[in-house]
Amino acid sequence: MFFDEDQKIINVKAFICSAEIRNSLLVMNRQKIFILFSGLICSINLFAQNCTTLGQTPATAFPVCGTSVFKQQTVPACGGRSIPVPGCNDGAAYGDLNPFWYKFTCFATGTLGFTITPITGSDDYDWQLFDITGKDPNDVFTNSSLYVTSNWSANPGATGTTTNATAVTNCAGFSYPNKSKMPVLTEGHQYLLLVSHFTDTNQSGYTLSFGGGTANITDPKDPHLDNARAYCDGSSIIVRLNKKMRCNTLASDGSDFSVSTGLATITGASAANCVRGFDMDSLTVNLSNPLPPGNYSLRIKKGADDNTILDNCDRGIPDGETISFTVEPLHPTPMDSIAAIRCAPDVLELVFKKPVRCNSIAGDGSDFIITGSAPVSIINAYGSCETGGVSSSIYVKLSAPIVTKGNFIITLRTGSDGNAIIDECEQETPSGASIPFQTADTVSAAFSYHVSLGCGLDTISYAHPGGNDINSWQWLFEDNTTSVFQHPQKIYSVFGEKNAMLVVSNGVCYDTASAGIDLDNELKAAFEAPEFICPEDSTLYKDISIGRIVQWSWTFGNGSGSTAQVPPTQRYVQPMIDQKYMVQLEVTDDIGCRDVFQKEVTVVSSCYVAVPTAFTPNNDGLNDYLYPLNAYKADNLLFRVYNVYGQKVFESGYRLHKWDGTIDGNPQRAGTYVWTLEYIHRDMGRTFKLKGTTTLIR
Repeated sequence: MFFDEDQKIINVKAFICSAEIRNSLLVMNRQKIFILFSGLICSINLFAQNCTTLGQTPATAFPVCGTSVFKQQTVPACGGRSIPVPGCNDGAAYGDLNPFWYKFTCFATGTLGFTITPITGSDDYDWQLFDITGKDPNDVFTNSSLYVTSNWSANPGATGTTTNATAVTNCAGFSYPNKSKMPVLTEGHQYLLLVSHFTDTNQSGYTLSFGGGTANITDPKDPHLDNARAYCDGSSIIVRLNKKMRCNTLASDGSDFSVSTGLATITGASAANCVRGFDMDSLTVNLSNPLPPGNYSLRIKKGADDNTILDNCDRGIPDGETISFTVEPLHPTPMDSIAAIRCAPDVLELVFKKPVRCNSIAGDGSDFIITGSAPVSIINAYGSCETGGVSSSIYVKLSAPIVTKGNFIITLRTGSDGNAIIDECEQETPSGASIPFQTADTVSAAFSYHVSLGCGLDTISYAHPGGNDINSWQWLFEDNTTSVFQHPQKIYSVFGEKNAMLVVSNGVCYDTASAGIDLDNELKAAFEAPEFICPEDSTLYKDISIGRIVQWSWTFGNGSGSTAQVPPTQRYVQPMIDQKYMVQLEVTDDIGCRDVFQKEVTVVSSCYVAVPTAFTPNNDGLNDYLYPLNAYKADNLLFRVYNVYGQKVFESGYRLHKWDGTIDGNPQRAGTYVWTLEYIHRDMGRTFKLKGTTTLIR
């Protein structure tokens, strides 16, 4: 083992098992230290080992019921595939080490609470949650956007989520807490939870329980039989369930079922999905011999395992529930139906009552031809062939989407493989069978608008041209109001940016458009003026009005006015006592609207800063306070008062903060007091430091 601080690579030829050593390596990795281990330190190496036990891969995850408690007594050692953890860029070996995976659906939006409790308290388990809605479960190894929350703390003990945690992501290391913030789950979304164990020296397992959050991950649907059909010659019955149910509750001897005839007995039951998973939504019931054509029923009952088929929350299909099925004479499967045609389709889905053998579908699409309102070319065809090599749907891929309204017919013919389609019972559908379908025009939501400006109200008139069978208009405006009219109007009393969004539809196709409209005719008169005006000062008024202004009209209260945006400076005669004047500005915009703003200014009798030589705090309204007089232009003012003992009795940095002759409400004795005054003169920029005395008279 050696360390070279100049290197930037970590080369680990063996896996370090203890959490403490692991954390040390992570720290060293962040310090860019090169580490080489030539010997085998534990049985798990850095490279991924295939997991073969059900539940240890994303595709075979345990189905979760929110009321279930999972107890894993031991965790088989496997895994090691790297997993992205957004926000944890420390080089740690984040991966599915000795994993178990759990899958569930959110049935009501809310927070998710769960706890993982190791059987051995000193054991350290990690976990990460993914949103895999519409994704392949194996995408968790490469797609970081599926990330929801995680906790990779190196601390042993219970882990999970809690309401009082602050972080949704806790990376590897002892400095991170064991609990993460509860994530918010979205109704209808599917999730995967990985529980990972970094080491393989102690695989004593854990319990996993859900609770404490507000989300509902318990399927509210009661379990039932959905439908049944006879397979080909009637030697077996294919049963569809209304939801996913537990594989281990299906009795393999078929004793969960009985059939309404003595012409055959049930010999067994199985589900293809149970070979690679824990749940199923369809199964096959095998009979001792084929049934003759006719109508029959299948009844579910408690089997040899003393239950019917149970869902993931241990709720069973009701004992005695029956479902009918028909054994039909063998005949070719007709061209049955076509799935709803979407907007601008480039794939057509043909649906069949009996599954079609996938190897009978010509991959080049030559089994089919389309005729109709416009030329349409087929480039390939395929089925959903994951189970048993058969598919109930055939997908016909077009060379280009059909974007116009039209009537078409898709016709079956002998393809390049020498046959038309062949169903699961080896019956070939005769060439010439056809299905008609219609397409809709694509639509455009592009709209126009006209703005009528006013002084108090603005009107925006919206218009959509329609066409292409559009029959639905859904408008949404920035104030969350809506309209379903083709040509709505909006009236505004508040100006500024306005937004409109329109969604149009003809029942098949839809389109969305939006626009931002600036109602820039707001008009508001305003100006800046000094609060106090010293005698003979030149006073400048600054226009700060808003709008497309073309005319200004000023009156200053001193007998003068102006029509300029920047009026000339004004002077006021020195009054004997402070005098108030009303200043007014009227503005007019380019459409003739007007607005007026008024402000009162005070012309003071003097701006000479002085401190009285005496004051009489007897509450008679005359000379009751001591403070700097006329300090209108005194910036950074500091006024202090001291008694004859040098004790400071008053201090203020505001010119109108006055001393009333008391300290903490206690009147001070009559006599002489010393004051100091410092300030900067606003106009001159000069600092003044003054000192004097005043007499307090009682």
